[in-house]
Amino acid sequence: MPSKSAGIIAYRKRRNVEVLLVHPGGPFWRNKDLGAWSIPKGEYADGEDAEIAARREFAEELGLQLSVPLIALGEVRQRGGKLVTAFAAELDIDVRSIRSNTFEMEWPPRSGKRQAFPEVDRAQWFTLEAAREKINAGQRPLLDRLEQLTGGE
Repeated sequence: MPSKSAGIIAYRKRRNVEVLLVHPGGPFWRNKDLGAWSIPKGEYADGEDAEIAARREFAEELGLQLSVPLIALGEVRQRGGKLVTAFAAELDIDVRSIRSNTFEMEWPPRSGKRQAFPEVDRAQWFTLEAAREKINAGQRPLLDRLEQLTGGE
C-alpha cells in the first residue's frame, strides 16, 4: 500500500495569486532547486483524518498553528507512488518567521556521526507560474486546482 501524506497550500492574493512552498532540509536537498520544492506536508496513518494531519504537518514544518478554514483540493499521486491529500488556506505568512522541526541522520555517510537538520530549510512565496517550475512534478495538479478555485488572479 502506498504511503499517504497530507498538506496545505497557503495562498495569498497580491497582484497575482502566490503560493507558499517549502524546500526540504538536509544534505541531499542542499543543491537541488527545480522540482525539489513542495507544499508543507507529511505522512499520516490509516484511519487518521487527513485535515488534522495536514494541520499538524503545517505546524511542524513552519512552526505555525492554523485555525483558518481549509478547502479540500483532493489527492494526487507522486512519481514514487505516494498519495498526497491537499487543502488550501488563504493566509499571509512572513517566511522569515518559520521554525521547522528537525530530524537526525548519519552524516557524512558511514561516518558514525549523527547530525540534526531542519525538515524545511526555507519557505518562499511564488507566483503560480514560478511555483510550477519549483514544485515536485507530482504536486503540479494541485496548483491547477488552486488556480481554478481562485481564478489565478
